[in-house]
Amino acid sequence: MIPQEILKKYNAFIKQFQKGEIIFSENDHARYYYQIISGAVKMSNFNDEGKEFIQGIFYKQQSFGEPPLFINVVYPANAITLADSELLIIAKSDFLRILTDYTDIHLNFTSNLAKRLYYKAIIASEISSHEPSHRILRFFDYLKEVANHQNYTSDFKIIYTRQQISDILGLRVETVIRTIKQLEKQGEVVIKKGKVYR
Repeated sequence: MIPQEILKKYNAFIKQFQKGEIIFSENDHARYYYQIISGAVKMSNFNDEGKEFIQGIFYKQQSFGEPPLFINVVYPANAITLADSELLIIAKSDFLRILTDYTDIHLNFTSNLAKRLYYKAIIASEISSHEPSHRILRFFDYLKEVANHQNYTSDFKIIYTRQQISDILGLRVETVIRTIKQLEKQGEVVIKKGKVYR
């Protein structure tokens, strides 16, 4: 995350979005860097049958949609708010100036992009070659150990809904529900008041 004071120094502005509002659409040209102050944003596509595939969900202090800024291509997915959200937005040229002026921010940013690429590789591998239980556990462990940058010794709450897990892993929501119940019986997860913990 880029410190807010630096973003504002380089002409960033704050914009409010309501739940379900489109921030940008698939095939739009990338012109801005987006960082979340509050709320949540999903990036997703729809296949020919209309099924949604979630590319990622982003929360407070995270950014999204950056790769097209570097290679001058259109967005490969839609960005839609999952809750009322407040975003810091900065023009591409100003964002690139920050990366030039602050090498530590540039290195941290590159590290975060690498982690996302690693996550994409894991998900692609899981979707193509493993049973639902294995896919789900690998995804939960990724969230627990990598996405949150720490190792939890106690139960870790999965913040994704069953539908979102389905859309990310390419499974039917019924399969996700059934598999999570099986994983609970096996002692791999805990369900408390409808919430899943790993």
